Amino acid sequence: MFVQCVYSDCVSSEQGALRIGEFARRTEVSPELLRAWERRYGLLQPVRSEGGFRLYTREDAERVARMQQGLEQGLSAAESARRALTSAPPAEGLLDDARLRLVTAVTAYDETTMHAVLDEALGAFSLETVLRELILPSLRQIGEQWEASELEVANEHFASNVVRERLLALARNWSRGAGPLAILACAPGERHDIGLIAFGLVLRSHGWRILFLGANTPVETLAKASTALKPRLVVVSSMDAELLEDAGDELRRLGRRAPLVLSGAGATEELCAQLHVDRLDGDLVAAAEVTARRRAGR
Repeated sequence: MFVQCVYSDCVSSEQGALRIGEFARRTEVSPELLRAWERRYGLLQPVRSEGGFRLYTREDAERVARMQQGLEQGLSAAESARRALTSAPPAEGLLDDARLRLVTAVTAYDETTMHAVLDEALGAFSLETVLRELILPSLRQIGEQWEASELEVANEHFASNVVRERLLALARNWSRGAGPLAILACAPGERHDIGLIAFGLVLRSHGWRILFLGANTPVETLAKASTALKPRLVVVSSMDAELLEDAGDELRRLGRRAPLVLSGAGATEELCAQLHVDRLDGDLVAAAEVTARRRAGR
Protein backbone atom coordinates (compact mmCIF):
# COMPACT_ATOMS: atom_id res chain seq x y z
CA MET A 1 0.00 0.00 0.00
CA PHE A 2 2.52 2.61 1.14
CA VAL A 3 5.82 2.94 -0.69
CA GLN A 4 9.02 4.83 -0.10
CA CYS A 5 9.03 8.41 -1.29
CA VAL A 6 11.45 9.34 -4.02
CA TYR A 7 10.71 13.05 -4.15
CA SER A 8 12.81 15.92 -2.81
CA ASP A 9 10.48 16.62 0.11
CA CYS A 10 11.33 13.32 1.83
CA VAL A 11 13.09 13.36 5.17
CA SER A 12 15.07 10.29 4.10
CA SER A 13 14.67 7.23 1.90
CA GLU A 14 14.30 5.09 5.01
CA GLN A 15 11.44 7.10 6.44
CA GLY A 16 9.65 7.56 3.13
CA ALA A 17 7.93 10.68 4.47
CA LEU A 18 5.43 12.42 2.21
CA ARG A 19 3.65 15.75 1.95
CA ILE A 20 -0.10 15.60 2.59
CA GLY A 21 -1.14 15.61 -1.07
CA GLU A 22 0.98 12.62 -2.09
CA PHE A 23 0.22 10.83 1.18
CA ALA A 24 -3.51 11.26 0.50
CA ARG A 25 -3.10 9.87 -3.01
CA ARG A 26 -1.16 6.84 -1.79
CA THR A 27 -3.62 6.02 1.01
CA GLU A 28 -6.68 6.94 -1.11
CA VAL A 29 -8.05 9.13 1.70
CA SER A 30 -8.76 12.82 1.06
CA PRO A 31 -6.48 15.41 2.68
CA GLU A 32 -9.50 16.90 4.44
CA LEU A 33 -10.43 13.59 6.06
CA LEU A 34 -6.82 12.86 7.01
CA ARG A 35 -6.56 16.25 8.73
CA ALA A 36 -9.84 15.58 10.54
CA TRP A 37 -8.56 12.23 11.80
CA GLU A 38 -5.33 13.86 12.91
CA ARG A 39 -7.12 16.70 14.69
CA ARG A 40 -9.86 14.67 16.37
CA TYR A 41 -8.10 11.42 17.23
CA GLY A 42 -4.37 12.05 16.93
CA LEU A 43 -4.28 9.29 14.29
CA LEU A 44 -1.46 10.89 12.30
CA GLN A 45 1.82 11.96 13.86
CA PRO A 46 3.67 13.91 11.15
CA VAL A 47 7.29 14.96 11.36
CA ARG A 48 8.72 18.25 10.14
CA SER A 49 11.09 18.70 7.21
CA GLU A 50 14.00 21.13 7.41
CA GLY A 51 11.78 23.59 5.55
CA GLY A 52 9.00 23.22 8.10
CA PHE A 53 6.67 21.04 6.02
CA ARG A 54 4.52 18.43 7.76
CA LEU A 55 5.56 15.01 6.48
CA TYR A 56 3.73 11.72 6.92
CA THR A 57 5.51 8.40 7.36
CA ARG A 58 5.00 4.67 6.84
CA GLU A 59 3.76 4.40 10.43
CA ASP A 60 1.08 7.01 9.67
CA ALA A 61 0.05 4.97 6.60
CA GLU A 62 -0.23 1.81 8.68
CA ARG A 63 -2.49 3.59 11.20
CA VAL A 64 -4.64 4.91 8.33
CA ALA A 65 -4.93 1.36 6.96
CA ARG A 66 -6.04 0.05 10.37
CA MET A 67 -8.50 2.94 10.67
CA GLN A 68 -10.02 2.08 7.30
CA GLN A 69 -10.24 -1.59 8.25
CA GLY A 70 -12.16 -0.74 11.41
CA LEU A 71 -14.59 1.47 9.49
CA GLU A 72 -15.15 -1.30 6.94
CA GLN A 73 -15.98 -3.63 9.83
CA GLY A 74 -18.71 -1.25 10.94
CA LEU A 75 -16.94 0.35 13.91
CA SER A 76 -17.42 4.01 14.71
CA ALA A 77 -14.69 6.43 13.71
CA ALA A 78 -13.68 6.92 17.34
CA GLU A 79 -13.43 3.18 18.01
CA SER A 80 -11.60 2.57 14.73
CA ALA A 81 -9.09 5.26 15.64
CA ARG A 82 -8.61 3.86 19.13
CA ARG A 83 -7.86 0.42 17.70
CA ALA A 84 -5.58 1.86 15.05
CA LEU A 85 -3.57 3.70 17.69
CA THR A 86 -3.34 0.81 20.15
CA SER A 87 -2.74 -2.11 17.77
CA ALA A 88 0.59 -3.75 18.48
CA PRO A 89 3.06 -4.37 15.66
CA PRO A 90 2.64 -7.78 14.02
CA ALA A 91 4.47 -10.52 15.88
CA GLU A 92 7.61 -11.87 14.28
CA GLY A 93 6.94 -15.22 12.67
CA LEU A 94 3.25 -14.50 12.07
CA LEU A 95 3.63 -14.90 8.31
CA ASP A 96 5.48 -18.20 8.71
CA ASP A 97 2.55 -19.48 10.75
CA ALA A 98 0.11 -18.03 8.22
CA ARG A 99 1.78 -19.92 5.36
CA LEU A 100 1.50 -23.18 7.28
CA ARG A 101 -2.15 -22.55 8.11
CA LEU A 102 -2.98 -21.54 4.55
CA VAL A 103 -1.42 -24.63 2.99
CA THR A 104 -3.06 -26.85 5.61
CA ALA A 105 -6.43 -25.27 4.80
CA VAL A 106 -5.88 -25.94 1.09
CA THR A 107 -5.12 -29.59 1.86
CA ALA A 108 -8.45 -29.85 3.71
CA TYR A 109 -10.43 -27.79 1.13
CA ASP A 110 -11.21 -25.42 4.02
CA GLU A 111 -12.24 -22.16 2.35
CA THR A 112 -13.37 -20.56 5.62
CA THR A 113 -9.93 -20.93 7.18
CA MET A 114 -8.24 -19.72 4.00
CA HIS A 115 -10.24 -16.50 4.12
CA ALA A 116 -9.58 -16.11 7.85
CA VAL A 117 -5.81 -16.44 7.32
CA LEU A 118 -5.90 -13.90 4.49
CA ASP A 119 -8.05 -11.53 6.54
CA GLU A 120 -5.62 -11.64 9.45
CA ALA A 121 -2.57 -11.12 7.25
CA LEU A 122 -4.07 -8.24 5.29
CA GLY A 123 -5.11 -6.60 8.54
CA ALA A 124 -1.63 -6.83 10.01
CA PHE A 125 0.69 -6.26 7.04
CA SER A 126 0.87 -4.21 3.86
CA LEU A 127 -0.49 -5.74 0.68
CA GLU A 128 3.03 -5.94 -0.78
CA THR A 129 4.23 -7.93 2.23
CA VAL A 130 1.27 -10.30 2.10
CA LEU A 131 1.81 -10.91 -1.60
CA ARG A 132 5.56 -11.38 -1.32
CA GLU A 133 5.75 -13.41 1.89
CA LEU A 134 2.42 -15.24 2.12
CA ILE A 135 0.33 -15.58 -1.02
CA LEU A 136 2.91 -16.13 -3.75
CA PRO A 137 5.20 -18.45 -1.67
CA SER A 138 2.18 -20.49 -0.54
CA LEU A 139 1.00 -20.96 -4.11
CA ARG A 140 4.51 -21.99 -5.18
CA GLN A 141 4.62 -24.53 -2.35
CA ILE A 142 1.22 -25.90 -3.31
CA GLY A 143 2.34 -26.21 -6.93
CA GLU A 144 5.51 -28.03 -5.90
CA GLN A 145 3.54 -30.42 -3.70
CA TRP A 146 1.18 -31.14 -6.58
CA GLU A 147 4.11 -31.84 -8.91
CA ALA A 148 5.50 -34.21 -6.26
CA SER A 149 2.09 -35.96 -6.06
CA GLU A 150 1.69 -34.82 -2.46
CA LEU A 151 -1.48 -32.87 -3.34
CA GLU A 152 -4.22 -33.46 -5.87
CA VAL A 153 -4.73 -31.16 -8.83
CA ALA A 154 -8.08 -30.34 -7.21
CA ASN A 155 -6.22 -28.84 -4.23
CA GLU A 156 -4.15 -26.64 -6.54
CA HIS A 157 -7.22 -25.47 -8.45
CA PHE A 158 -9.11 -24.84 -5.22
CA ALA A 159 -6.29 -22.72 -3.79
CA SER A 160 -5.85 -20.73 -7.00
CA ASN A 161 -9.56 -19.97 -7.29
CA VAL A 162 -9.89 -18.73 -3.70
CA VAL A 163 -6.77 -16.57 -3.89
CA ARG A 164 -7.67 -15.21 -7.32
CA GLU A 165 -11.11 -14.22 -6.04
CA ARG A 166 -9.57 -12.34 -3.09
CA LEU A 167 -7.01 -10.52 -5.22
CA LEU A 168 -9.58 -9.42 -7.77
CA ALA A 169 -11.74 -8.10 -4.92
CA LEU A 170 -8.78 -5.92 -3.91
CA ALA A 171 -8.42 -4.85 -7.54
CA ARG A 172 -11.90 -3.36 -7.77
CA ASN A 173 -11.86 -0.01 -9.63
CA TRP A 174 -8.14 -0.26 -10.31
CA SER A 175 -8.67 1.23 -13.77
CA ARG A 176 -9.80 4.56 -12.30
CA GLY A 177 -7.64 7.55 -11.57
CA ALA A 178 -5.24 9.83 -13.39
CA GLY A 179 -1.99 7.87 -13.19
CA PRO A 180 -0.15 6.12 -16.01
CA LEU A 181 -1.92 3.16 -17.60
CA ALA A 182 -0.67 -0.43 -17.69
CA ILE A 183 -2.35 -3.15 -19.78
CA LEU A 184 -1.84 -6.66 -18.38
CA ALA A 185 -2.63 -9.87 -20.24
CA CYS A 186 -1.69 -13.54 -20.38
CA ALA A 187 -0.30 -14.96 -23.60
CA PRO A 188 -2.63 -16.91 -25.90
CA GLY A 189 -3.23 -20.28 -24.28
CA GLU A 190 -1.96 -19.19 -20.85
CA ARG A 191 -4.48 -19.41 -17.98
CA HIS A 192 -2.29 -18.75 -14.92
CA ASP A 193 -2.89 -15.10 -14.09
CA ILE A 194 -2.45 -14.74 -10.32
CA GLY A 195 1.12 -13.47 -10.58
CA LEU A 196 -0.03 -10.88 -13.11
CA ILE A 197 -2.85 -9.76 -10.81
CA ALA A 198 -0.33 -9.38 -7.96
CA PHE A 199 1.94 -7.32 -10.20
CA GLY A 200 -0.99 -5.08 -11.11
CA LEU A 201 -2.01 -4.58 -7.49
CA VAL A 202 1.47 -3.31 -6.61
CA LEU A 203 1.49 -1.00 -9.65
CA ARG A 204 -1.88 0.29 -8.49
CA SER A 205 -0.45 1.03 -5.04
CA HIS A 206 1.99 3.37 -6.82
CA GLY A 207 -0.87 5.28 -8.42
CA TRP A 208 -1.03 3.48 -11.77
CA ARG A 209 -4.25 2.58 -13.56
CA ILE A 210 -4.69 -1.05 -14.59
CA LEU A 211 -6.52 -2.55 -17.55
CA PHE A 212 -6.54 -6.29 -16.90
CA LEU A 213 -7.36 -8.46 -19.90
CA GLY A 214 -6.63 -11.71 -18.08
CA ALA A 215 -6.04 -15.24 -19.28
CA ASN A 216 -5.64 -16.45 -22.86
CA THR A 217 -5.59 -13.02 -24.54
CA PRO A 218 -5.04 -12.92 -28.32
CA VAL A 219 -2.12 -10.66 -29.21
CA GLU A 220 -4.26 -8.99 -31.86
CA THR A 221 -6.77 -7.97 -29.18
CA LEU A 222 -3.96 -6.65 -27.00
CA ALA A 223 -2.52 -4.68 -29.92
CA LYS A 224 -5.88 -3.03 -30.63
CA ALA A 225 -6.27 -2.02 -26.99
CA SER A 226 -2.72 -0.63 -26.94
CA THR A 227 -3.32 1.42 -30.08
CA ALA A 228 -6.54 2.86 -28.70
CA LEU A 229 -5.35 3.60 -25.15
CA LYS A 230 -1.62 4.42 -25.54
CA PRO A 231 -0.55 2.75 -22.26
CA ARG A 232 2.72 3.51 -20.48
CA LEU A 233 3.31 -0.24 -20.11
CA VAL A 234 2.06 -3.49 -21.65
CA VAL A 235 2.80 -6.78 -19.85
CA VAL A 236 2.29 -10.22 -21.38
CA SER A 237 2.74 -13.15 -19.01
CA SER A 238 3.17 -16.89 -19.46
CA MET A 239 4.50 -19.80 -17.46
CA ASP A 240 5.20 -21.69 -20.69
CA ALA A 241 7.95 -20.50 -23.06
CA GLU A 242 6.35 -22.37 -25.96
CA LEU A 243 3.22 -20.23 -25.74
CA LEU A 244 5.31 -17.08 -26.02
CA GLU A 245 7.39 -18.57 -28.83
CA ASP A 246 4.21 -19.49 -30.73
CA ALA A 247 3.10 -15.85 -30.51
CA GLY A 248 6.64 -14.58 -31.14
CA ASP A 249 6.06 -12.80 -34.45
CA GLU A 250 2.99 -10.98 -33.15
CA LEU A 251 4.76 -10.04 -29.91
CA ARG A 252 7.76 -8.72 -31.83
CA ARG A 253 5.47 -6.50 -33.91
CA LEU A 254 3.61 -5.34 -30.79
CA GLY A 255 6.92 -4.52 -29.11
CA ARG A 256 7.76 -2.13 -31.95
CA ARG A 257 4.56 -0.16 -31.36
CA ALA A 258 4.04 -0.38 -27.58
CA PRO A 259 6.17 -0.44 -24.38
CA LEU A 260 6.00 -4.24 -24.08
CA VAL A 261 7.57 -6.43 -21.40
CA LEU A 262 7.21 -10.18 -20.85
CA SER A 263 6.86 -11.89 -17.49
CA GLY A 264 6.46 -15.34 -15.99
CA ALA A 265 8.63 -18.43 -16.04
CA GLY A 266 8.21 -18.70 -19.81
CA ALA A 267 9.77 -15.28 -20.42
CA THR A 268 13.37 -16.45 -20.66
CA GLU A 269 16.24 -14.06 -21.22
CA GLU A 270 17.02 -15.73 -24.54
CA LEU A 271 13.45 -15.40 -25.83
CA CYS A 272 13.14 -11.77 -24.77
CA ALA A 273 16.44 -10.99 -26.50
CA GLN A 274 15.17 -12.65 -29.68
CA LEU A 275 11.97 -10.62 -29.58
CA HIS A 276 13.80 -7.40 -28.59
CA VAL A 277 11.53 -6.78 -25.59
CA ASP A 278 12.19 -6.22 -21.90
CA ARG A 279 11.68 -8.89 -19.25
CA LEU A 280 10.34 -8.77 -15.68
CA ASP A 281 12.68 -10.80 -13.54
CA GLY A 282 12.49 -12.44 -10.12
CA ASP A 283 10.32 -11.03 -7.35
CA LEU A 284 7.15 -9.69 -9.00
CA VAL A 285 6.45 -7.30 -6.13
CA ALA A 286 9.92 -5.79 -6.34
CA ALA A 287 9.70 -5.72 -10.14
CA ALA A 288 6.42 -3.80 -9.94
CA GLU A 289 7.92 -1.25 -7.55
CA VAL A 290 10.96 -0.68 -9.77
CA THR A 291 8.88 -0.60 -12.95
CA ALA A 292 6.40 1.86 -11.48
CA ARG A 293 9.08 4.36 -10.55
CA ARG A 294 11.16 4.03 -13.69
CA ARG A 295 8.35 4.14 -16.22
CA ALA A 296 6.50 6.92 -14.41
CA GLY A 297 9.61 9.03 -14.83
CA ARG A 298 10.40 9.22 -11.12
